[in-house]
Amino acid sequence: MDIALLSMALSQGQVQQQASISVMKKAIDQADLKVDFINQMMGGADLQALQRAAEPHLGGNIDLRG
Repeated sequence: MDIALLSMALSQGQVQQQASISVMKKAIDQADLKVDFINQMMGGADLQALQRAAEPHLGGNIDLRG
């Protein structure tokens, strides 16, 4: 086997791995930013209003039959 060819193949594999890791780190950073934004938006929102909006049919009727 040609040593130069093997060396080039290993080097190319390392470059591809480094590129993949770099892309993954960027994706993780983007996800962290989105999580921070969502947490910030949820912190300022009224939790009861969100629950009512998600399930508007709950709590509208009272059964007084005993």
